[in-house]
Amino acid sequence: MKQVVQNYRSGELALLDVPAPGCKPGGVLVRSAYSLISTGTELMKVSEAGMSMLGKARSRPDQVAKVVQSVAANGVPATYRKVMGKLDSYTPLGYSLCGVVEQVGAGIDDVAVGDLVACAGNEHALHAELNWVPKNLYARVPEGLAPRHAAFGTVGSIALQGVRQGESRLGEVALVVGLGLIGQLVAQLLTASGVRVVGADPDPARCELAARLGAVACGDPASAAVESAVAELTDGRGVDQVYLAAGGSSNQPVELAARLSRDRGRVVDIGKCRLDLPWNAYYEKELDVRFSRSYGPGRYDPEYELEGRDYPIGHVRWTERRNLACFLDLVARGGVDVEPLVSHVADFADAVETYRRLEEGDLKAVAVLFRYPGHAAEAEAPVVSVPAVRRAAGATAVPSRGVGAPVRLAFVGAGNYASSMLLPHLARRDGVELSTVVTTTALSAANAQRKFGFAEATTDLDAVLGDKSIDAVFVVTRHSSHAELTRQALLAGKAVFVEKPLALTEDELAGVLAAVEESGNDRLQVGFNRRFAPLLREAGKRFGARTGPASLRYLVNAGRLDHGSWYLREATEGSRFAGEGGHFIDTASWLLGADPVSVYAVAPSGNEDLQVVLRYPDGSVATISYVTTGAPGFPKETLDLVADGKVLRLDDFVRASVHGRERWVSSRLPKARDKGQSAELAAFVRAVRTGGPMPVPLRSLVATTAATLAVRAGLAAGVPVTLAGAR
Repeated sequence: MKQVVQNYRSGELALLDVPAPGCKPGGVLVRSAYSLISTGTELMKVSEAGMSMLGKARSRPDQVAKVVQSVAANGVPATYRKVMGKLDSYTPLGYSLCGVVEQVGAGIDDVAVGDLVACAGNEHALHAELNWVPKNLYARVPEGLAPRHAAFGTVGSIALQGVRQGESRLGEVALVVGLGLIGQLVAQLLTASGVRVVGADPDPARCELAARLGAVACGDPASAAVESAVAELTDGRGVDQVYLAAGGSSNQPVELAARLSRDRGRVVDIGKCRLDLPWNAYYEKELDVRFSRSYGPGRYDPEYELEGRDYPIGHVRWTERRNLACFLDLVARGGVDVEPLVSHVADFADAVETYRRLEEGDLKAVAVLFRYPGHAAEAEAPVVSVPAVRRAAGATAVPSRGVGAPVRLAFVGAGNYASSMLLPHLARRDGVELSTVVTTTALSAANAQRKFGFAEATTDLDAVLGDKSIDAVFVVTRHSSHAELTRQALLAGKAVFVEKPLALTEDELAGVLAAVEESGNDRLQVGFNRRFAPLLREAGKRFGARTGPASLRYLVNAGRLDHGSWYLREATEGSRFAGEGGHFIDTASWLLGADPVSVYAVAPSGNEDLQVVLRYPDGSVATISYVTTGAPGFPKETLDLVADGKVLRLDDFVRASVHGRERWVSSRLPKARDKGQSAELAAFVRAVRTGGPMPVPLRSLVATTAATLAVRAGLAAGVPVTLAGAR
């Protein structure tokens, strides 16, 4: 079998052929599916190996002390031979993986051959095709958890043990210093525990990632941003805990901890940073300094790790194995999201080159995975279903309002988008009555009532759903609530206009369609407004029908969001593309006259930029470049459609042109940038009033939502995703 090894004397890294381990009693033989590179610990070890002997000595004074002791006891020649022999040997790398049980040793009855397990230990969960793992260093992977995500089990346990050492409590504020792999996981675990997190890291990309995953604020520890955020969140008292997840030789982390901790706060060292504690600062606040020893109780105890002797749960609630199982469960249930941390997936055959790229800085990454032979094939055919749209037998359609009667609307949510892009068009439209606005806070409801003339303002959603006089409900809340509110409104017999996205998961989408089937109410519109934009519609007419497949390119210069924006809360509100990407997929599908049949998504490491390639039944291809790293002054949306010797060009809904046998160019002085909201709302209101078809067929809304969901699945698998049921 093959294994990644390193010669500590020369620094050489190799993918070596070594004998396969045997399956000893008390453990299992595991064939690796994915293993995780610890970009902190492992790269530090790789970097040390490349140093001169003097550099090695400076970086490891603890080992130098052992050498001095050996010289005193055994003399220089014997010590030299011993040290050189140890240095000039291959040592393994790796300690976190997921794989399939291939053989079960005597005394093991909790797993069977074929089970998927996550494994831990720098002697047992190595970057190798096969590993023998003792009982207390593996845990069964929960049903449905992807192997690549389960490979995070060990580093997740390290982060989890650190959080346990901090004894965090609901409502507290914590500072996480260092937003590498461990720091990102610590921040997510704290957020999942109800703790507000401030992150500190000099890398803006890492700060943005932590903010997306739930941190309240992040910034460079050398700037005033972190200190200001802490002061605001704690009323100037300081954070309850500081988690040191940084490495390096700087003493800045412990000094920052002292400055921003509250009186008698807790400081937990998880990483390997310099710890020259400023005595006065720590003494005056009586700070409680704690260390987190790797994965949890049992670590470094040979009786626990090698002999399988567990600690009684009544005395030691969270051992390293129980921490491992707990973290896997959190990921499986969505409490922690590790997918955004995956910067790169490399085939195991490219292991040496991957380490070289990491060490030289060519590959900037938070987490890198090795994918092993035999498991790459599993990722080659991921499928996202496009559910069929059904209505209950004998169900009657929602009746029309009737000629001359106003359409009575209710709004659930009245935030910035509703107030700026929807309500101004509806408030002045004849035949529309703004009946009720529902918000979670009384004041926001009152403000919306005052500004737009709603007849009533309330915080009681049930009262609106039970009001038979209301014809349609607008769902304009945060993304995580869209599917459930839409489901409730459909079951209540209302026509529904929901802002994108319709759903954040396949289960949520299935729930909406189950409500359609149960109620017979398919009166649903999602806020995909761009297909209604007058300029784009005119350009489409000028382009005309096509006979051959088309190529479409859509560049979305999305830009960066401000820290603290709720759009960055990926763990609860979905990724930015999950929230916004449906706009662009819907526009492409409308222009191409079909729904996509497959999705391929790739992302550069270190940022949110995406390339999404959609394939259509007639061979047409649409490429959506969704970028956050572009120049702010460049137009947000540009689109090109090419087919049959013709080109359609749209420049940010300001200008458009068509080039073919004849050339058409829109006015150079457009009245305004119209992205179609007014026309979309007019079409929706007309459909509600007359009982006619919804502006966009429900089948198309479902297909666009499924394609948007497939982007995440494609990023996880690294291969095209088939949209099952697409047509």
